[in-house]
Amino acid sequence: MPIAVSIVEDSDKLRETLVRVLKRADGFRCVSHYSNAEDALKDLPQAKPDVVLMDINLPGMNGVECVRQLKKIAPEIQVMMLTVYEDTENIFDALAAGASGYMLKRTAGKELLEAIEEVKRGGSPMTTHIARKVVQSFQRSPVAEAQAESLSEREQQVLDLLSQGLIYKEIAEKLGISYETVHTYIRRIYEKLQVRTRTEAVAKFLRR
Repeated sequence: MPIAVSIVEDSDKLRETLVRVLKRADGFRCVSHYSNAEDALKDLPQAKPDVVLMDINLPGMNGVECVRQLKKIAPEIQVMMLTVYEDTENIFDALAAGASGYMLKRTAGKELLEAIEEVKRGGSPMTTHIARKVVQSFQRSPVAEAQAESLSEREQQVLDLLSQGLIYKEIAEKLGISYETVHTYIRRIYEKLQVRTRTEAVAKFLRR
């Protein structure tokens, strides 16, 4: 089944570009698009997208608040922020509100499609620059160190590549292992670090 994607973006030009990118790509379909958060909140529960691409700077309600309210009424819908903002406050506000990923608008089309796929699979894609900001915001702790030491050498390699912003496919290619094997390592890492998302895993690993 194609991945159903909705777009919340107030720029007509960018919104239309994103719609075209999705329509031309195999395995994706754009089910709806909106120029403001208010219309999106009314319609998204019925549109039932797998993934929503969400801008932050919207007229009226901003994108972060839209994510917060959307997750209350339709928690199964995954949201990936697509914005120009790179500051730590916006990143963490969005992630705390329930966003699963954070990508910049300058992201190339191919990379954006791969990020959407990762969100659909339960991952949390971030550009390398954003991932580093997340990592740098956390302090190291003895608890995180003890948990990180329980990881095997290969699991630490996988997590280190995650912290660099690589997606699962890129990690598989980098380490010369299969995509399915990467998924297995990620599952073990989440269990050992007692986390549920990529962001939490990277942060805890680099706190040590």
